[in-house]
Amino acid sequence: MLLVFVSVVVVAVVVATTTAAAVEVVVVEVVAVVVVAAVVVVVVVVVVLVVVLVVVVVVVVVVVVVLVVVVIVVAVAAVILF
Repeated sequence: MLLVFVSVVVVAVVVATTTAAAVEVVVVEVVAVVVVAAVVVVVVVVVVLVVVLVVVVVVVVVVVVVLVVVVIVVAVAAVILF
């Protein structure tokens, strides 16, 4: 009877240990996937922000160039007309 009890306890400990290890592996994998997903989201957001910043800088440069050309044209026209 004692042998049966010890066998049941050993089997229960092995099953519990194996289950705990399996659950731990699953938890570690889920955490790893969540961390990787978070890193990917951060990288995508940073790339989008950089692209938006570059577009804004290009638009500002184009506007400044157009304003300089308009000022030059108006100055030349004023000199010619007056």
